[in-house]
Amino acid sequence: MTGKKRSPKSGGKEPVAVEASACQHAHSHSHTQTKAVLNRMARLIGHMQSIRRMVEEDRDCSDILLQISAVDAALRGVGKIILKDHMEHCIVESVHENDHEALARLEKAIDQFMR
Repeated sequence: MTGKKRSPKSGGKEPVAVEASACQHAHSHSHTQTKAVLNRMARLIGHMQSIRRMVEEDRDCSDILLQISAVDAALRGVGKIILKDHMEHCIVESVHENDHEALARLEKAIDQFMR
């Protein structure tokens, strides 16, 4: 990374604030993939720390970008697991309960996730 400045911008993707009420469930159920998600998140955190060390060590930009791409793909994979689990449990139950608000929140979440 010799002599090149890195932009602090996130490529136009800013973190999205999530309202607490949108994350709470009005029904009780179990998420079957919680352990898998937490394990993947732990690996992602370790990977991000490795990338940070690469930046601190002024490693080659191409190598850093490759690792960032791998983290991005892995994070999207975690999102897909969460989405699938949500659809299999939360949404199925919401449909049975005729909970249109939950379906609207899912639609909004999918729109954000697909950006």
